[in-house]
Amino acid sequence: MKENLNDLHVFMVVAQERSFTRAAARLRTSQSAISQTLRNLEDRIGIKLLSRTTRSVAPTEAGEYLLNLVQPAIEEIEQGMHQVRALKENPAGTLRISADEYGIQSVLWPAVEKIIRQFPQISVEITSDYGLVDIVDERFDAGLRRGGLVSRDMIALQVSKPIPMLTVATSAYLARYGYPEHPKDLIAHQCINLRLPTHGALYRWQFTQANKIQSVNVDAKIVFTTLSPILQAVRSGAGIAYLPIDMVQPYIESGELQEVLQDWRHCYEPYHLYYPHRREQAPLLNILINALKDNFNPHE
Repeated sequence: MKENLNDLHVFMVVAQERSFTRAAARLRTSQSAISQTLRNLEDRIGIKLLSRTTRSVAPTEAGEYLLNLVQPAIEEIEQGMHQVRALKENPAGTLRISADEYGIQSVLWPAVEKIIRQFPQISVEITSDYGLVDIVDERFDAGLRRGGLVSRDMIALQVSKPIPMLTVATSAYLARYGYPEHPKDLIAHQCINLRLPTHGALYRWQFTQANKIQSVNVDAKIVFTTLSPILQAVRSGAGIAYLPIDMVQPYIESGELQEVLQDWRHCYEPYHLYYPHRREQAPLLNILINALKDNFNPHE
């Protein structure tokens, strides 16, 4: 098929130019190479496609018929290739990405912000979802999930460091209700938890000590389906919350929040961007990958 397409392209150019000399110049090859290609094509098809004289070249009746068939298709392919190459210079289109809420805030948005500033013709549509969606079936360009949640049949690229989770509360709450010394002590506390909207389960808090992981089903007094109101509630003194470090670190440094169970701090796997095909086939996806790489320095 590859050989036939190349030969058909040569035939089309010769038929358009009506000259081996002009066709050779346009294709940047020799007249002898063009002549050999056309002989091979005619031999395979079993019919004469061009009438040659010392002064001109013209398609035969069969050649005219073939030219009318292949010329629109080849020109459409060439136009498509031009459009793909143009994406490199002036990218346009829509990127569709599936990610969970925290991944959007901490990893994806800083990269997307750069992209929309640098490439004004690119649009971005992000769906927040804690479930493991089928990005091929749902027609997403890529997904963003923690490493352990990425399907093995996907190409995955690490785009964040591991994520430390902190258990925090206000000083006023801790002064009133006491400090938990063990994860199991949380059962007696007023906790603020996340209900995963995809399948409805409450989030299980995980803790690590001496390389052993312990999960706790806390008795949640307040439950939300997104992280931002959890942060707001814990800052108001409503209870103890379990949140990623970068969401609470500024409030710990200011003294508004305190970390408890620090010796049990657990880290989740880093985020990975995953996609089902090579990025060279998707120019917009390649732009996203480069932006995420620019923001991620694993050695910092």
